[in-house]
Amino acid sequence: MKILGNIIWLIFGGLHTAIEYFIAGLVLMITIIGIPFGLQSMKLGVLAIWPFGSKVKRKPSQPSCLSTFMNVLWFFVGGIWICLTHRRLVLTIVFYGLLLCITIIGFPWGKMHFRLAKLALSPFGMEVV
Repeated sequence: MKILGNIIWLIFGGLHTAIEYFIAGLVLMITIIGIPFGLQSMKLGVLAIWPFGSKVKRKPSQPSCLSTFMNVLWFFVGGIWICLTHRRLVLTIVFYGLLLCITIIGFPWGKMHFRLAKLALSPFGMEVV
C-alpha cells in the first residue's frame, strides 16, 4: 500500500516538489553560509519524493542552542513561506491539506502535506527515517 501511495504521490506533484527542493538546496549550497540550509532543503526533498513509509522525528541528541537559532532564522527567512506555499502557486498547505482530508481517499495525502509543512517550519534537529 505504501508503494501505491508513493507512486500516486509522485504522479500528482510529489516529483515536481522534490525537484524544486533539490534545486533550491543546490543553489543554497553555493555559499558556505548556505550549506546548512541547503542540507535542510535536501531533507525536505527526500521526504517529498517518498513520503509514505518514512517518519520525521527528533534527533536523539539534546536540542542545542545552534539548532534553535537556525530554526528561528530558517522560520523567518524561508520556513514560513515554504509552509504556506508548499503546494502549487496560491494554495496554502492548510487549505490543500484540509481539502484532501475531507474524503477518505484523500486523507493520507492530506496528512503528508501537514507532515511536510511541519518539517518545513523547523527542519533543524529533525531527521527523516
